Amino acid sequence: MSAFIQQLPALIGVVIGALGSYLAIVRGDRARFRRERTARWEERRLAVYADYARSLKKSVTLAYRVASHLGNDPHPHPLSPEEAEPLLAEATLARDPSGEALILLGSPEVVERARAWVVGVMEMEQFLRDGTRDPQAWQTLLERQRAGREGYYAAVREDLALPPGHSARWPVQPVQHT
Repeated sequence: MSAFIQQLPALIGVVIGALGSYLAIVRGDRARFRRERTARWEERRLAVYADYARSLKKSVTLAYRVASHLGNDPHPHPLSPEEAEPLLAEATLARDPSGEALILLGSPEVVERARAWVVGVMEMEQFLRDGTRDPQAWQTLLERQRAGREGYYAAVREDLALPPGHSARWPVQPVQHT
């Protein structure tokens, strides 16, 4: 029995070491799982954020083209309201599912900034549906929409801990024909 008692401290040390190793591995696995889960959700949120921006930008581009037809915007490819109507309806319908995904996965700040952006776009669309010909008022709506877009992108970058990005505001110079 005295041999067993002599070996008991070593045996206790092995058991304690095994338990310590087990606990360290379990904690490491849990931490890795949390990091991977967070990364997966961030990737999904980025995809939802980008999809929403693309769907809204499609509406904006169509609005530029219709505004050009009405004489409010210098877009080089004017589109009559009649030609644009089915395209605008399609773009609006495409916004709905991406907007729902945004509400589901987006942070409250991003969703609020998305709402501000889409309200600006909807004001532009109403302006065009009314057939308004007022380039100055159109410019005011454009600035509101651009500020909404900039706010949305800033909120997305903050939510995903991305570095600051470009404001996407740059003057478009008229094309010089030679």
